[in-house]
Amino acid sequence: MTGSVSQMLPVIRTRSQSRSSSSCSFTDMDYSDTKQKSHHVLSKLLMAAVLTAFCVVILRQPPNFSAPNPFSRREPGVTHVLVTGGAGYIGSHAALRLLRDSYRVTIVDNLSRGNIGAIKVLQEQFPEPGRLQFILADLGDAEAVNKIFAQNAFDAVMHFAAVAYVGESTLEPLRYYRNITANTLMVLEAMAANNVKTLIYSSTCATYGEPEKMPITEETSQFPINPYGKAKKMSEDIILDFSKRTDMAVMILRYFNVIGSDPEGMLGESPRPELREHGRISGACFDAALGIIPGLKVKGTDYATADGTCIRDYIDVTDLVDAHVKALDKAEPNKVGIYNVGTGKGRSVKEFVEACKEATGVDINIEYLSRRPGDYAEVFSDPSKINRELNWTAQNTDLSKSLQVAWRWQQAHRNGYAAPLAMAF
Repeated sequence: MTGSVSQMLPVIRTRSQSRSSSSCSFTDMDYSDTKQKSHHVLSKLLMAAVLTAFCVVILRQPPNFSAPNPFSRREPGVTHVLVTGGAGYIGSHAALRLLRDSYRVTIVDNLSRGNIGAIKVLQEQFPEPGRLQFILADLGDAEAVNKIFAQNAFDAVMHFAAVAYVGESTLEPLRYYRNITANTLMVLEAMAANNVKTLIYSSTCATYGEPEKMPITEETSQFPINPYGKAKKMSEDIILDFSKRTDMAVMILRYFNVIGSDPEGMLGESPRPELREHGRISGACFDAALGIIPGLKVKGTDYATADGTCIRDYIDVTDLVDAHVKALDKAEPNKVGIYNVGTGKGRSVKEFVEACKEATGVDINIEYLSRRPGDYAEVFSDPSKINRELNWTAQNTDLSKSLQVAWRWQQAHRNGYAAPLAMAF
């Protein structure tokens, strides 16, 4: 129960007064029998005295408010992180890592792409008060975003929330600019209004486009070639311009193709069925291995690469979230850090498919198709800067092993996350 003293006491008084009027009114008494009536009068007076004393005691008691919401106040030694998009694949793994590291976590997600089942898993693992809260909200709703920031004492924001499929972005560009760029602006405005000074931004190698030289460094020119990459670069530009006028601590992580899942089997990747066409290649491989789809469609076999298929840098999700935590630990006021998060090694799609066959033990049927719009031939990172400045190096670089871990989760969750019985937002 919440409220102020001025709100609570009138209610208590009303109840007391009601009791007094019903128990202590003598206007209707009959005086025909004096002794009997005197006895009644004394009984009534005694009852009135008791009730009056009871009312005084009640009024003098402090209101019985519930304990203050721990998420609404800052505590020494406790870092409260807002994880936007925390019900999604990467965001949920980041929330899990933060919770394991004793951070206080608030997840905000509209569940358009995220999974309520992932939230349920996190809540079951960390049920203690003040550890985790989930808020169902859309970052495009200015009123909701402002209310969330006003009612919670955030120390930092990890901003994952986004739509994130290259192919889909070419079909629905306005959706991508609104969801990524406009919503990032909304988050920044709320941070500024509520004095939240640390931002870890989830960006992408798609901002580089198709560079002429490999590997990609942080100094590689950014010329994105699809709306997804363009929307992310616009968000980066907004963040960088804003940071020049404030003392914010900003970390921008541009990461590459994410695979894998939590080694303990808590979380995994579970995209909505209607998004399988646009999803990650790992999800398509697993769907094919499970018989959900008849086979795997490889788009593009005529690229200027050794085997004609695209080359990508595949980063395990546990390594990725480790980079985010290290970035949070190293974030400093008035400083901006920009880092590529990858293994530094490119693998072709054909290599990936063979690793997926090995991990699943299934001879997946492969269908080769024309190129996907907005795609590029070769992208892999030079991670030397993040290794040097944040002491981060990818630990899970065996493609087959990362896929084996993810495959175990997929086998145990053939229908994705089980729907929770109940959920309080």
